Amino acid sequence: MKNRVALITGASRGIGSAIADYFLKEGAKVLAPSHKELDLSSDESVDDYLVSLNEEVDIIVNNAGINPLGDITELKDPDIEDTLRINLISPMRLIRGLVKPMINKKYGRIVNISSIWGSVSKPRRLIYSASKAGLNAITGALAVELSQHNILTNAVAPGFVNTELTKQNNTEDELKAIASNLPIGRLAEPEEIAGVVTFLCSSKNTFITGQVILADGGFSCL
Repeated sequence: MKNRVALITGASRGIGSAIADYFLKEGAKVLAPSHKELDLSSDESVDDYLVSLNEEVDIIVNNAGINPLGDITELKDPDIEDTLRINLISPMRLIRGLVKPMINKKYGRIVNISSIWGSVSKPRRLIYSASKAGLNAITGALAVELSQHNILTNAVAPGFVNTELTKQNNTEDELKAIASNLPIGRLAEPEEIAGVVTFLCSSKNTFITGQVILADGGFSCL
């Protein structure tokens, strides 16, 4: 990744922070905009950020996301709209705004951070599952469109990871039960997900594209 420029959204904590650390170790220049610099819930903010960039991006990692819990009777319009905009629409708009130089250079790597809930679901994950399933679909479509330009697009779908968001949506007892029921017997650490993302975004990845890689400790095998 030496001298490559990488944009990572949601890099202030959790998986995003671990990805940024890995990229820096690999020699990449990391762009990790704060929420103030890039508010994914606002089209205007996304547009302003794209205009403000004065360098070409080689790698995009769409990591930022929200997960408001609620079943179909509980979800409010702002929950639906914000989740789709932050998790799905803004990532697509960022890619659209940054991909042309990649096409010209015949090089690019895009990784969308999806979720196991994009492939399966559970109660009160309706809108989150919908947004991540959409992100998976975008990943495949972009692979079809962009692979001819040596732009490889993949998604990494973590299972239960030891992050603030996981702890926010599950009690301590629930997390213990989840870990004990996973084939691997524990939650993932953010660094383990970051390692997968780093490989996919590096020049070592020359052929993998259009894939949704489940990093879930065997959860999807149950």
